[in-house]
Amino acid sequence: MPVVLFLSVLLIAACGLIYELIAGTLASYLLGDSVLQFSTVIGAYLFAMGLGSAASRYLRGSLVARFVTIELMVGVVGGFSSSALFLAFAYTHSFQLALYLLVIAVGVLVGLEIPLLMRILEGRFQFRDLISHVLTWDYLGALAASIAFPLWLVPKLGLVRAAILFGIINAAVALWSTFLFSEQLPSRVALRAACVAVLVMLGAGMVVSNWIQSAADNQLYADEVIFERNTRYQRIVITKWKDDLRLFLSSHLQFSSRDEYRYHESLVHPGLSSLPNAHRALVLGGGDGLAVRELLKYPNLENITLVDLDPEMIRLFTEHPMLAPLNDFSFRNPRVHVINADAFPWLDQNQGFWDFIVVDFPDPTNYSLGKLYTSAFYRLVKKHLSESGLVVVQSTSPMFSRQSYWCIVDTLQQAGFKTWPYHVYVPSFGEWGFTLAGANWEPPKTLPAGLRYLTVSTIPELFDFPEDMKPVEAEVNRLNDQILVRYYEKEWKDIAR
Repeated sequence: MPVVLFLSVLLIAACGLIYELIAGTLASYLLGDSVLQFSTVIGAYLFAMGLGSAASRYLRGSLVARFVTIELMVGVVGGFSSSALFLAFAYTHSFQLALYLLVIAVGVLVGLEIPLLMRILEGRFQFRDLISHVLTWDYLGALAASIAFPLWLVPKLGLVRAAILFGIINAAVALWSTFLFSEQLPSRVALRAACVAVLVMLGAGMVVSNWIQSAADNQLYADEVIFERNTRYQRIVITKWKDDLRLFLSSHLQFSSRDEYRYHESLVHPGLSSLPNAHRALVLGGGDGLAVRELLKYPNLENITLVDLDPEMIRLFTEHPMLAPLNDFSFRNPRVHVINADAFPWLDQNQGFWDFIVVDFPDPTNYSLGKLYTSAFYRLVKKHLSESGLVVVQSTSPMFSRQSYWCIVDTLQQAGFKTWPYHVYVPSFGEWGFTLAGANWEPPKTLPAGLRYLTVSTIPELFDFPEDMKPVEAEVNRLNDQILVRYYEKEWKDIAR
């Protein structure tokens, strides 16, 4: 009996933490700025747990019946929390209100659980043993949840089904509690019937979970969603309209197949075509393989290394029948070597040198990405660049996020690079910016055959900025104070208004 009782503690602790992690992850995916989202979600959740713990003293009557009822409420509210938040984001303008109402509701209910269970068990154990056992199993449950969430739940189940699964666990704890404490339950039959009803409801939710996610996605994205997946690192969505495929990472557009060639030709060729003796290239980010496709147009490149955090991106753009052709099956080329790792620590531990480095990360929407735009990171990149080599950095839009763009340029200069900022018009994005960096650069006099947009004569035009995109004052983006993330968030919020 004691082991089963304390297993209940472990499970309800795991469920509570999972709901909190799901809320924080969803807010990060949909709103960006993961530090802000997780900080406010955790703070609101802990505050609500405190409210629940304080309120537990006022519960009277059959404590077991109250415990079973609360478990069922947690199962329903927490189990459907992810579904409700996706639908709120897709169909309303009240996502943040829904987020914090759900976080507080779940927090209050979870805060009621442990004090109530301890009151139920207080006659069976000495107080010191009761406190020790309950807290030990509570913390073990939190540990199990924190490990399972990124490694198994998100990549295998996704956020909608993971929440429903743990709602089912809460309801199952409620059901077996009606048997564990049956002698203390005057209305066992009614409570068991309620448990079964909630389990059936959550089971039905699991069956239609894909429909719920599809309904939200189809409302969020203008075109048909042909692929969606939550990985350990991001949410990947692919949409299709006629012959146009679009990739979204955590709700942010990464490319449109109709015009991505403008972006990737401009990213690679102004720098690499000026390095006729380049033999080794490194791509940081760029898990879609489109930058690698452009690099492979240079037969003198003997080795191309790509470092991308998310193995699911590599798998998709290696195997998916609609996506792999976009990069001309680049990941199958023997010259290409793929490494799944965080670029920052990987570079720090690597001893190699490269003649051309492509830094093609998503925009700095949060601090996890912002660290890859800091002076510390760029100094690390500089250590791995050959003496006559060049780096090119995706630098966001000098039109829509002007201060962010020039912040990146200034940060590269602070890291010891000489820079050559430039921009290109990509219809899906508008004006987009890049920065070449190194010791010396001259515009190339030749380009590879078969390019669809770039020509030798148009390259100088890319380095000419009109008045509304010329440099503005910006601070250097440092690791301990990522001003770039705040610049970026403010500028895109101003546009949204």
